[in-house]
Amino acid sequence: MPSIPRFILAPACAGLFALLAACATAPLPVAAPASVAARSGGAPPAPAFSSLVASRSASVVDISTLRIGRDQNPEDIELEIAPERDFADRLAWPLPASVHISQIRDLASGVIISSDGLILTSAHVVADIDEAQVRLDDGRRFAARVVGADKRTDVGLLKIDAGGLSAAVIGDSSRLAPGDWVAAISAPFGFHGSVTAGVVSAVDRIVGGAGDVPFIQTDVAINPGSSGSPLFDSRGEVVGMNSMIYSGSGGYMGLSFAVPINLAMRIATQLRAGGTVRRAHLGAEFQEMTPELAQSFALPAASGALVVRVDADSPAQAAGLLQGDIVTAFDGIAVSRLTDLLRQIEDRIPGDRSRMEIWRHGAQRTVWVTPSQQRVAGTALAPAAPPEWNDGLGLSLGEVSAAQMAQLRIGSGLLVRDATGLARSEGIRAGDFIVAVNDMRLDRVDQFRQVLARAPAGRPIALLVLRDGRQAYVAVRMPQQRAAAASSFPRPPISTRTP
Repeated sequence: MPSIPRFILAPACAGLFALLAACATAPLPVAAPASVAARSGGAPPAPAFSSLVASRSASVVDISTLRIGRDQNPEDIELEIAPERDFADRLAWPLPASVHISQIRDLASGVIISSDGLILTSAHVVADIDEAQVRLDDGRRFAARVVGADKRTDVGLLKIDAGGLSAAVIGDSSRLAPGDWVAAISAPFGFHGSVTAGVVSAVDRIVGGAGDVPFIQTDVAINPGSSGSPLFDSRGEVVGMNSMIYSGSGGYMGLSFAVPINLAMRIATQLRAGGTVRRAHLGAEFQEMTPELAQSFALPAASGALVVRVDADSPAQAAGLLQGDIVTAFDGIAVSRLTDLLRQIEDRIPGDRSRMEIWRHGAQRTVWVTPSQQRVAGTALAPAAPPEWNDGLGLSLGEVSAAQMAQLRIGSGLLVRDATGLARSEGIRAGDFIVAVNDMRLDRVDQFRQVLARAPAGRPIALLVLRDGRQAYVAVRMPQQRAAAASSFPRPPISTRTP
């Protein structure tokens, strides 16, 4: 029996001990001379994207995230979860697991949309994460906090504390047409600054299982690690945000889908203002019209949006909308395709009354509908934890719940929330666990703080680090100048996770 194609989103997980290759750039298409194009039959040459890459790479960022196992009770611990080197998947089935871990590190991409550190990326990249780190094109790294995420459109917004950044030039996705050349800059599988190019295959593509987003379909090669990356047009303007691929294998198979930038920026504006999206709700489901359906309903032309469901106690039901109605106009604007209606509804403010022209029983009718505010399900979006004390090593630590310890099969340890300075230079990363200092096992942050207070300045201490189920001692030299006395350090907050 042939395998069923699956929708696979593009984020990839980084291996923790293996260093990812950096600064890899795919070959760029080069325009053929006009004389060559003429001799070959007059086909237009592919545009040269080298100047685009040189001028726009600084606005593209790599994003690494950390998700800690969220099991609250030992009985509910899921031991078969996606391991390192696999990638998250919003629309496909879970991938098989071969190791027992309690954390997943993902790689993704994003684009700077304001010089003060606002970064546009995919919602599935930042939803339910515990930590996020952004790497700029110049190599600088920043902890990021989640401003908001809208799962319906797969648009997320991050913020880093930086200024004077190179923001992308935002284009107009409504001008795109099939055949237009586009390019993506992203970090597939962690290869920073990779460039891929192709053409727009279709616009306003509604994908089953992915909601009502009018995707831009392209043949630009997108792979795990590219989620949230910008899609540029030949002018170097961002016209889309790469969101997912269609694949039967988990890799690129020629079909990529991007959220139109006009929609993404509209959502980002609301997320920046309030962290959520105010969305008009009708309580009805619609379907694209076809010539056969139009003939069945005695509609003169195959246009409009067919009502296939009306929810009980919804604004659509209150307006008198019925299953089988065909919406032909919304507030005086003709509805030629389903996407026209969805766009009109998306632009409406909840509570504002709108006029709908419908076709019912062979005649035109008018109904008035007042969309309500769509209820938003709560999402757990955790901001990046600030450094909890200045220990001179660059470590920010958190205590581990009993459920996490059970899943890791360890009896003690502290979670590394962030690693900078001396600790990072020795290879310690966010997501590691500090199990012991020399031969002293650690259960609480206070214990680690007391050990450091007694350690001689300038002498190394041995940290037993757990990563990917393996343990190794890492020697980190204490700084010559101690920042402050241990007794003056504020007590870091205890993890709010309950066993």
